[in-house]
Amino acid sequence: MIPRYTRPEIGAVWTDEAKLESWRQVEVACALETEGPTPSELEAISLATFTVEAVLEREKVTDHDVAAFVDVLSASAGEAGRWIHYGLTSSDVLDTALGVQLRKAGDIIVKGAREFRDALVDQARAQVDTVCVGRTHGVHAEPTTFGVKLAGFAFEADRNLKRLERAFDQAAVGAVSGAVGTYSATSPDFERRVLDRLGLRAEPVSTQVVARDRHAELLQAIALAGAGLERFATEIRHLQRTEVREVEEPFRSGAQKGSSAMPHKRNPIVSERVTGLARVLRGYMQVGVEDVALWHERDISHSGAERVVLPDATIALDYMQALATRLARGMVVHADRMRENLDLTYGALFSQRVLLALVQAGLQRDDAYRIAQRTAQQAWDTRTPLREILEAEPAGTHPPLDLDAIFDLGHYTKHAHEIVARLDALV
Repeated sequence: MIPRYTRPEIGAVWTDEAKLESWRQVEVACALETEGPTPSELEAISLATFTVEAVLEREKVTDHDVAAFVDVLSASAGEAGRWIHYGLTSSDVLDTALGVQLRKAGDIIVKGAREFRDALVDQARAQVDTVCVGRTHGVHAEPTTFGVKLAGFAFEADRNLKRLERAFDQAAVGAVSGAVGTYSATSPDFERRVLDRLGLRAEPVSTQVVARDRHAELLQAIALAGAGLERFATEIRHLQRTEVREVEEPFRSGAQKGSSAMPHKRNPIVSERVTGLARVLRGYMQVGVEDVALWHERDISHSGAERVVLPDATIALDYMQALATRLARGMVVHADRMRENLDLTYGALFSQRVLLALVQAGLQRDDAYRIAQRTAQQAWDTRTPLREILEAEPAGTHPPLDLDAIFDLGHYTKHAHEIVARLDALV
Protein backbone atom coordinates (compact mmCIF):
# COMPACT_ATOMS: atom_id res chain seq x y z
CA MET A 1 0.00 0.00 0.00
CA ILE A 2 1.24 3.50 -0.75
CA PRO A 3 2.62 5.43 2.25
CA ARG A 4 -0.29 7.91 2.16
CA TYR A 5 -2.66 5.21 3.38
CA THR A 6 -0.27 3.24 5.58
CA ARG A 7 -0.37 3.78 9.32
CA PRO A 8 2.90 2.98 11.12
CA GLU A 9 1.80 0.09 13.35
CA ILE A 10 0.30 -2.10 10.65
CA GLY A 11 2.82 -0.94 8.07
CA ALA A 12 5.53 -2.39 10.30
CA VAL A 13 3.89 -5.83 10.03
CA TRP A 14 4.42 -5.96 6.28
CA THR A 15 7.90 -4.50 5.70
CA ASP A 16 10.54 -6.66 4.04
CA GLU A 17 12.37 -6.70 7.36
CA ALA A 18 9.27 -7.93 9.19
CA LYS A 19 8.58 -10.60 6.58
CA LEU A 20 12.08 -12.01 6.77
CA GLU A 21 12.02 -11.80 10.56
CA SER A 22 8.89 -13.96 10.55
CA TRP A 23 10.75 -16.41 8.32
CA ARG A 24 13.61 -16.41 10.82
CA GLN A 25 11.22 -17.13 13.67
CA VAL A 26 9.85 -20.15 11.81
CA GLU A 27 13.32 -21.44 10.98
CA VAL A 28 14.48 -21.06 14.59
CA ALA A 29 11.34 -22.72 15.98
CA CYS A 30 11.88 -25.66 13.64
CA ALA A 31 15.54 -25.97 14.58
CA LEU A 32 14.67 -25.93 18.28
CA GLU A 33 12.35 -28.89 17.77
CA THR A 34 14.74 -30.83 15.52
CA GLU A 35 16.60 -33.84 16.92
CA GLY A 36 20.33 -33.53 16.22
CA PRO A 37 21.58 -30.01 16.93
CA THR A 38 23.62 -29.58 20.11
CA PRO A 39 22.77 -26.89 22.67
CA SER A 40 25.62 -24.73 21.38
CA GLU A 41 24.42 -25.16 17.80
CA LEU A 42 20.88 -24.21 18.80
CA GLU A 43 22.25 -21.10 20.49
CA ALA A 44 24.10 -20.18 17.31
CA ILE A 45 20.96 -20.71 15.25
CA SER A 46 18.90 -18.58 17.64
CA LEU A 47 21.44 -15.77 17.33
CA ALA A 48 21.74 -16.00 13.54
CA THR A 49 20.97 -12.74 11.75
CA PHE A 50 20.24 -11.44 8.28
CA THR A 51 19.88 -8.18 6.43
CA VAL A 52 17.35 -7.49 3.74
CA GLU A 53 20.13 -6.23 1.51
CA ALA A 54 22.14 -9.44 1.91
CA VAL A 55 19.14 -11.61 1.10
CA LEU A 56 18.27 -9.57 -1.98
CA GLU A 57 21.86 -9.76 -3.17
CA ARG A 58 21.93 -13.53 -2.68
CA GLU A 59 18.60 -13.88 -4.53
CA LYS A 60 20.29 -12.50 -7.64
CA VAL A 61 22.23 -15.76 -7.62
CA THR A 62 19.59 -18.25 -6.42
CA ASP A 63 16.59 -16.68 -8.16
CA HIS A 64 14.66 -18.06 -5.17
CA ASP A 65 13.81 -15.87 -2.21
CA VAL A 66 13.54 -18.56 0.47
CA ALA A 67 16.71 -20.30 -0.69
CA ALA A 68 18.53 -16.97 -0.61
CA PHE A 69 17.29 -16.30 2.91
CA VAL A 70 18.31 -19.75 4.12
CA ASP A 71 21.79 -19.25 2.63
CA VAL A 72 22.25 -15.92 4.41
CA LEU A 73 20.86 -17.14 7.75
CA SER A 74 22.86 -20.36 7.62
CA ALA A 75 26.08 -18.50 6.90
CA SER A 76 25.41 -16.28 9.91
CA ALA A 77 25.07 -19.35 12.16
CA GLY A 78 28.40 -20.83 11.06
CA GLU A 79 28.73 -24.63 11.28
CA ALA A 80 25.35 -24.83 13.04
CA GLY A 81 23.74 -23.41 9.91
CA ARG A 82 23.51 -26.92 8.47
CA TRP A 83 20.49 -27.50 10.72
CA ILE A 84 18.60 -24.48 9.41
CA HIS A 85 15.75 -25.47 7.06
CA TYR A 86 16.44 -29.13 7.90
CA GLY A 87 13.60 -31.27 6.50
CA LEU A 88 11.60 -28.24 5.41
CA THR A 89 10.22 -27.04 2.12
CA SER A 90 9.75 -23.40 1.18
CA SER A 91 6.01 -23.43 1.80
CA ASP A 92 6.56 -24.61 5.37
CA VAL A 93 8.33 -21.32 5.99
CA LEU A 94 6.28 -19.05 3.76
CA ASP A 95 2.82 -20.14 4.83
CA THR A 96 3.61 -20.49 8.51
CA ALA A 97 5.31 -17.09 8.59
CA LEU A 98 2.33 -15.61 6.76
CA GLY A 99 0.10 -16.99 9.50
CA VAL A 100 2.25 -15.17 12.05
CA GLN A 101 1.96 -11.91 10.13
CA LEU A 102 -1.79 -12.25 9.64
CA ARG A 103 -2.25 -12.82 13.36
CA LYS A 104 -0.35 -9.60 14.09
CA ALA A 105 -2.31 -7.67 11.47
CA GLY A 106 -5.53 -9.11 12.87
CA ASP A 107 -4.78 -7.84 16.36
CA ILE A 108 -4.47 -4.31 14.97
CA ILE A 109 -7.50 -4.45 12.70
CA VAL A 110 -9.83 -6.05 15.24
CA LYS A 111 -8.87 -3.36 17.75
CA GLY A 112 -9.66 -0.69 15.15
CA ALA A 113 -12.99 -2.31 14.31
CA ARG A 114 -13.93 -2.29 17.97
CA GLU A 115 -13.01 1.39 18.31
CA PHE A 116 -15.20 2.28 15.32
CA ARG A 117 -18.14 0.36 16.74
CA ASP A 118 -17.72 1.98 20.15
CA ALA A 119 -17.59 5.45 18.61
CA LEU A 120 -20.91 4.82 16.89
CA VAL A 121 -22.43 3.46 20.08
CA ASP A 122 -21.39 6.59 21.99
CA GLN A 123 -22.81 8.89 19.34
CA ALA A 124 -26.05 6.91 19.06
CA ARG A 125 -26.62 7.33 22.76
CA ALA A 126 -25.75 11.03 22.61
CA GLN A 127 -28.14 11.66 19.69
CA VAL A 128 -31.01 9.44 20.77
CA ASP A 129 -33.39 12.41 21.07
CA THR A 130 -32.15 14.35 18.02
CA VAL A 131 -35.13 14.26 15.66
CA CYS A 132 -34.40 14.06 11.94
CA VAL A 133 -36.12 12.87 8.82
CA GLY A 134 -35.77 9.30 7.62
CA ARG A 135 -35.32 8.88 3.88
CA THR A 136 -36.10 6.06 1.49
CA HIS A 137 -35.02 6.29 -2.15
CA GLY A 138 -33.41 9.60 -1.12
CA VAL A 139 -36.88 11.06 -0.47
CA HIS A 140 -38.33 12.12 2.88
CA ALA A 141 -40.22 9.23 4.46
CA GLU A 142 -41.05 9.67 8.16
CA PRO A 143 -39.29 11.24 11.16
CA THR A 144 -36.80 9.23 13.18
CA THR A 145 -33.91 10.21 15.43
CA PHE A 146 -30.28 10.48 14.53
CA GLY A 147 -29.49 8.19 17.45
CA VAL A 148 -31.67 5.44 16.02
CA LYS A 149 -29.98 5.91 12.65
CA LEU A 150 -26.51 5.62 14.21
CA ALA A 151 -27.56 2.59 16.26
CA GLY A 152 -28.15 0.71 13.02
CA PHE A 153 -24.64 1.54 11.86
CA ALA A 154 -23.27 0.46 15.25
CA PHE A 155 -24.90 -2.96 15.04
CA GLU A 156 -23.51 -3.42 11.52
CA ALA A 157 -20.07 -2.41 12.79
CA ASP A 158 -20.39 -5.02 15.54
CA ARG A 159 -21.22 -7.71 12.99
CA ASN A 160 -18.18 -6.72 10.97
CA LEU A 161 -16.05 -6.79 14.11
CA LYS A 162 -17.15 -10.36 14.81
CA ARG A 163 -16.64 -11.40 11.18
CA LEU A 164 -13.11 -10.01 11.25
CA GLU A 165 -12.34 -11.79 14.51
CA ARG A 166 -13.48 -15.11 13.07
CA ALA A 167 -11.75 -14.56 9.73
CA PHE A 168 -8.37 -13.68 11.23
CA ASP A 169 -8.64 -16.53 13.70
CA GLN A 170 -9.24 -19.14 11.00
CA ALA A 171 -6.36 -17.70 8.95
CA ALA A 172 -3.87 -17.94 11.84
CA VAL A 173 -2.66 -21.40 10.86
CA GLY A 174 0.61 -22.87 9.75
CA ALA A 175 1.95 -26.00 8.11
CA VAL A 176 5.27 -27.81 8.60
CA SER A 177 4.35 -30.92 6.68
CA GLY A 178 7.06 -31.13 4.02
CA ALA A 179 7.21 -31.49 0.28
CA VAL A 180 3.66 -32.62 -0.50
CA GLY A 181 2.25 -32.54 3.00
CA THR A 182 3.09 -36.11 3.97
CA TYR A 183 5.62 -35.35 6.76
CA SER A 184 8.13 -37.58 4.99
CA ALA A 185 11.05 -35.62 6.49
CA THR A 186 9.33 -34.49 9.71
CA SER A 187 6.26 -35.69 11.62
CA PRO A 188 2.85 -34.39 12.74
CA ASP A 189 4.19 -34.19 16.29
CA PHE A 190 7.11 -32.07 15.11
CA GLU A 191 4.65 -29.75 13.37
CA ARG A 192 2.53 -29.41 16.52
CA ARG A 193 5.55 -28.53 18.65
CA VAL A 194 6.78 -25.93 16.16
CA LEU A 195 3.39 -24.30 15.76
CA ASP A 196 2.88 -24.23 19.52
CA ARG A 197 6.04 -22.14 19.75
CA LEU A 198 4.63 -19.74 17.16
CA GLY A 199 1.11 -19.56 18.59
CA LEU A 200 -0.55 -21.03 15.50
CA ARG A 201 -2.86 -23.96 14.80
CA ALA A 202 -2.02 -26.58 12.17
CA GLU A 203 -3.74 -26.88 8.81
CA PRO A 204 -5.39 -30.34 9.07
CA VAL A 205 -4.38 -31.35 5.53
CA SER A 206 -1.91 -28.93 4.05
CA THR A 207 -0.89 -30.74 0.84
CA GLN A 208 2.20 -28.53 0.60
CA VAL A 209 0.45 -25.26 1.38
CA VAL A 210 -2.19 -23.84 3.67
CA ALA A 211 -5.53 -23.92 1.85
CA ARG A 212 -6.17 -20.57 0.19
CA ASP A 213 -9.89 -20.53 0.93
CA ARG A 214 -8.75 -19.28 4.34
CA HIS A 215 -7.27 -16.17 2.80
CA ALA A 216 -10.30 -15.78 0.54
CA GLU A 217 -12.56 -15.83 3.60
CA LEU A 218 -10.39 -13.21 5.27
CA LEU A 219 -10.46 -10.95 2.22
CA GLN A 220 -14.22 -11.35 2.01
CA ALA A 221 -14.58 -10.29 5.65
CA ILE A 222 -12.28 -7.33 4.99
CA ALA A 223 -14.28 -6.31 1.91
CA LEU A 224 -17.55 -6.58 3.82
CA ALA A 225 -16.15 -4.49 6.65
CA GLY A 226 -15.10 -1.96 4.04
CA ALA A 227 -18.62 -1.97 2.61
CA GLY A 228 -19.97 -1.18 6.07
CA LEU A 229 -17.58 1.73 6.40
CA GLU A 230 -18.63 2.88 2.95
CA ARG A 231 -22.31 2.77 3.90
CA PHE A 232 -21.62 5.03 6.88
CA ALA A 233 -19.44 7.31 4.76
CA THR A 234 -22.13 7.54 2.08
CA GLU A 235 -24.67 8.63 4.69
CA ILE A 236 -22.36 11.40 5.90
CA ARG A 237 -21.63 12.50 2.34
CA HIS A 238 -25.32 12.89 1.64
CA LEU A 239 -26.05 14.66 4.91
CA GLN A 240 -23.21 17.13 4.28
CA ARG A 241 -24.58 18.27 0.93
CA THR A 242 -25.27 22.01 0.96
CA GLU A 243 -28.98 21.51 0.40
CA VAL A 244 -29.16 19.11 3.36
CA ARG A 245 -26.36 20.13 5.78
CA GLU A 246 -27.55 18.06 8.71
CA VAL A 247 -24.12 16.64 9.52
CA GLU A 248 -20.60 17.74 8.60
CA GLU A 249 -17.20 16.18 8.85
CA PRO A 250 -14.88 17.84 11.38
CA PHE A 251 -13.03 20.74 9.76
CA ARG A 252 -10.01 22.54 11.24
CA SER A 253 -10.88 26.21 10.79
CA GLY A 254 -7.90 28.41 10.03
CA ALA A 255 -5.74 25.49 8.97
CA GLN A 256 -7.56 23.02 6.75
CA LYS A 257 -8.36 23.97 3.15
CA GLY A 258 -11.33 22.51 1.32
CA SER A 259 -10.35 23.74 -2.13
CA SER A 260 -7.29 25.28 -3.70
CA ALA A 261 -9.53 27.68 -5.64
CA MET A 262 -12.70 28.20 -3.56
CA PRO A 263 -11.96 29.23 0.05
CA HIS A 264 -15.55 28.61 1.19
CA LYS A 265 -15.42 24.88 0.47
CA ARG A 266 -15.71 22.27 3.23
CA ASN A 267 -15.86 18.97 1.39
CA PRO A 268 -16.57 15.48 2.80
CA ILE A 269 -13.12 14.29 1.77
CA VAL A 270 -12.74 11.74 4.58
CA SER A 271 -15.98 10.01 3.66
CA GLU A 272 -15.07 10.07 -0.01
CA ARG A 273 -11.68 8.53 0.71
CA VAL A 274 -13.36 5.71 2.62
CA THR A 275 -15.75 5.17 -0.29
CA GLY A 276 -12.94 4.95 -2.82
CA LEU A 277 -10.84 2.51 -0.81
CA ALA A 278 -13.85 0.26 -0.23
CA ARG A 279 -13.86 -0.33 -3.98
CA VAL A 280 -10.24 -1.43 -3.80
CA LEU A 281 -11.05 -3.94 -1.06
CA ARG A 282 -13.76 -5.53 -3.18
CA GLY A 283 -11.21 -6.00 -5.95
CA TYR A 284 -8.83 -7.71 -3.53
CA MET A 285 -11.67 -10.00 -2.43
CA GLN A 286 -12.02 -11.16 -6.02
CA VAL A 287 -8.29 -11.92 -6.18
CA GLY A 288 -8.59 -13.97 -3.00
CA VAL A 289 -11.30 -16.14 -4.52
CA GLU A 290 -9.25 -16.58 -7.70
CA ASP A 291 -6.32 -17.83 -5.59
CA VAL A 292 -8.25 -20.77 -4.12
CA ALA A 293 -7.92 -23.22 -7.02
CA LEU A 294 -4.27 -24.33 -7.22
CA TRP A 295 -2.89 -27.23 -9.24
CA HIS A 296 -2.67 -30.54 -7.37
CA GLU A 297 -0.66 -30.23 -4.14
CA ARG A 298 0.50 -26.71 -4.95
CA ASP A 299 1.65 -24.18 -7.51
CA ILE A 300 2.64 -20.54 -7.10
CA SER A 301 -0.06 -18.86 -9.15
CA HIS A 302 -1.37 -17.44 -5.86
CA SER A 303 1.98 -16.19 -4.63
CA GLY A 304 2.48 -12.96 -6.53
CA ALA A 305 -1.15 -11.94 -6.09
CA GLU A 306 -1.36 -12.51 -2.34
CA ARG A 307 1.94 -10.72 -1.71
CA VAL A 308 0.07 -7.65 -2.95
CA VAL A 309 -3.49 -8.11 -1.76
CA LEU A 310 -3.01 -9.40 1.80
CA PRO A 311 -0.74 -6.57 2.97
CA ASP A 312 -2.64 -3.95 0.97
CA ALA A 313 -6.08 -5.07 2.13
CA THR A 314 -5.16 -5.14 5.80
CA ILE A 315 -3.33 -1.82 5.61
CA ALA A 316 -6.18 -0.17 3.71
CA LEU A 317 -8.85 -1.43 6.11
CA ASP A 318 -6.82 -0.27 9.10
CA TYR A 319 -6.59 3.19 7.54
CA MET A 320 -10.28 3.28 6.64
CA GLN A 321 -11.32 2.29 10.13
CA ALA A 322 -9.19 5.06 11.62
CA LEU A 323 -10.78 7.60 9.26
CA ALA A 324 -14.29 6.40 10.02
CA THR A 325 -13.68 6.41 13.77
CA ARG A 326 -12.37 9.97 13.61
CA LEU A 327 -15.43 10.91 11.58
CA ALA A 328 -17.85 9.18 13.95
CA ARG A 329 -16.37 10.86 17.01
CA GLY A 330 -15.85 14.31 15.50
CA MET A 331 -18.80 14.82 13.18
CA VAL A 332 -20.72 18.05 13.65
CA VAL A 333 -24.45 17.42 14.07
CA HIS A 334 -26.77 20.30 13.13
CA ALA A 335 -29.90 19.42 15.10
CA ASP A 336 -31.54 22.72 14.19
CA ARG A 337 -31.07 22.02 10.49
CA MET A 338 -32.57 18.56 10.96
CA ARG A 339 -35.68 20.16 12.43
CA GLU A 340 -35.86 22.64 9.58
CA ASN A 341 -35.64 19.88 7.00
CA LEU A 342 -38.57 18.09 8.62
CA ASP A 343 -40.76 20.91 7.29
CA LEU A 344 -39.57 20.73 3.68
CA THR A 345 -42.63 18.71 2.65
CA TYR A 346 -45.00 20.96 4.64
CA GLY A 347 -46.15 18.08 6.77
CA ALA A 348 -46.66 15.57 3.96
CA LEU A 349 -44.48 13.08 5.85
CA PHE A 350 -47.34 12.78 8.41
CA SER A 351 -49.45 11.11 5.73
CA GLN A 352 -49.43 7.67 7.34
CA ARG A 353 -50.70 9.20 10.58
CA VAL A 354 -53.54 10.77 8.60
CA LEU A 355 -54.24 7.45 6.86
CA LEU A 356 -54.42 5.50 10.12
CA ALA A 357 -56.57 8.16 11.80
CA LEU A 358 -59.08 8.01 8.95
CA VAL A 359 -59.22 4.23 9.13
CA GLN A 360 -59.77 4.42 12.89
CA ALA A 361 -62.56 6.92 12.21
CA GLY A 362 -64.40 4.31 10.13
CA LEU A 363 -63.27 4.76 6.51
CA GLN A 364 -62.23 1.87 4.29
CA ARG A 365 -58.47 1.76 3.84
CA ASP A 366 -58.45 2.64 0.13
CA ASP A 367 -60.78 5.59 0.68
CA ALA A 368 -58.62 6.77 3.58
CA TYR A 369 -55.48 6.31 1.48
CA ARG A 370 -56.87 8.46 -1.35
CA ILE A 371 -57.72 11.30 1.02
CA ALA A 372 -54.32 11.15 2.74
CA GLN A 373 -52.50 10.97 -0.59
CA ARG A 374 -54.45 13.86 -2.13
CA THR A 375 -53.99 16.20 0.80
CA ALA A 376 -50.32 15.29 1.28
CA GLN A 377 -49.51 15.89 -2.37
CA GLN A 378 -51.42 19.18 -2.26
CA ALA A 379 -49.36 20.26 0.76
CA TRP A 380 -46.07 19.41 -0.90
CA ASP A 381 -46.94 20.83 -4.33
CA THR A 382 -48.50 24.08 -3.09
CA ARG A 383 -46.23 24.58 -0.08
CA THR A 384 -49.20 24.71 2.20
CA PRO A 385 -48.98 22.99 5.61
CA LEU A 386 -50.87 19.70 5.54
CA ARG A 387 -52.52 20.56 8.83
CA GLU A 388 -54.01 23.73 7.33
CA ILE A 389 -55.32 21.79 4.34
CA LEU A 390 -57.01 19.24 6.58
CA GLU A 391 -58.50 22.02 8.71
CA ALA A 392 -59.86 23.75 5.59
CA GLU A 393 -61.40 20.61 4.08
CA PRO A 394 -65.17 21.05 3.48
CA ALA A 395 -67.38 19.43 6.07
CA GLY A 396 -68.15 15.85 5.19
CA THR A 397 -64.96 15.33 3.15
CA HIS A 398 -63.63 13.12 5.93
CA PRO A 399 -64.47 12.38 9.57
CA PRO A 400 -63.23 14.83 12.22
CA LEU A 401 -59.59 14.20 13.14
CA ASP A 402 -57.47 14.89 16.23
CA LEU A 403 -54.84 16.98 14.44
CA ASP A 404 -52.77 17.56 17.58
CA ALA A 405 -52.28 13.83 17.90
CA ILE A 406 -51.63 13.31 14.20
CA PHE A 407 -48.90 15.97 14.00
CA ASP A 408 -47.16 15.04 17.25
CA LEU A 409 -43.49 14.19 16.53
CA GLY A 410 -43.40 12.24 19.75
CA HIS A 411 -45.28 9.45 18.03
CA TYR A 412 -42.19 8.74 15.92
CA THR A 413 -39.64 9.03 18.71
CA LYS A 414 -41.43 7.27 21.55
CA HIS A 415 -39.44 4.05 21.14
CA ALA A 416 -36.07 5.66 20.35
CA HIS A 417 -34.61 5.06 23.80
CA GLU A 418 -35.70 1.42 23.76
CA ILE A 419 -34.12 0.89 20.34
CA VAL A 420 -30.84 2.57 21.21
CA ALA A 421 -30.73 0.74 24.56
CA ARG A 422 -30.30 -2.49 22.59
CA LEU A 423 -26.71 -1.34 22.09
CA ASP A 424 -26.09 -2.23 25.73
CA ALA A 425 -25.74 -5.83 24.62
CA LEU A 426 -22.70 -4.93 22.51
CA VAL A 427 -20.43 -3.16 25.01
